[in-house]
Amino acid sequence: MGHPTHMLIATGNAHKVKEFREMLGEDRYEWADLSHGSAIQIPEETGETFRANACLKAAYYATALKTWAMADDSGLEVDALGGKPGVHSARWAEMHEKGKGDGDNNQLLLEQMKDVSDENRTARFVCCLALANPDGKIILTARETIDGHILREARGSNGFGYDPLFFIDQLGKTTAELHSEEKHAISHRGRALRVMKRLLKEV
Repeated sequence: MGHPTHMLIATGNAHKVKEFREMLGEDRYEWADLSHGSAIQIPEETGETFRANACLKAAYYATALKTWAMADDSGLEVDALGGKPGVHSARWAEMHEKGKGDGDNNQLLLEQMKDVSDENRTARFVCCLALANPDGKIILTARETIDGHILREARGSNGFGYDPLFFIDQLGKTTAELHSEEKHAISHRGRALRVMKRLLKEV
């Protein structure tokens, strides 16, 4: 096949890097990522949609590092909160001056949802992926979702973000209670990565 194409996974989130590598494989591409830090400034995610932010990040890193770059923007949409935290999922607690990081994000969400009835705790995880060429042109995008509802307490340890609170009804488990293979099969990111993998083969 020759030397694989160099591809940057434009994230410093080690959990996401692991999922990208596991889903897309290392046989066709030589992967790099931002988990060890980068000398270039992190772009401000000013988009109002997941797609806008994914495209912004992919184009920014592709142009800055002169490489193919794939970025995702993903998060949780809670119906009782009008679709929030949405694009602000990772910074939800920080925005409300309630701390920072997954634990604080989950705690704030539980507080905001404490008076919401079980039947109205519906939510979905959304993932949008974008691929940019070294000129910063967006070549491909993919968007997928997974529906579930928000529990009243955390369950499971094999996940990150809001995984311990996100219950998938048909499986009877949270996304943090799934094995990696199970999670890849049904998750928003797993679904989007499968679409992207198929599209990449066609390019």
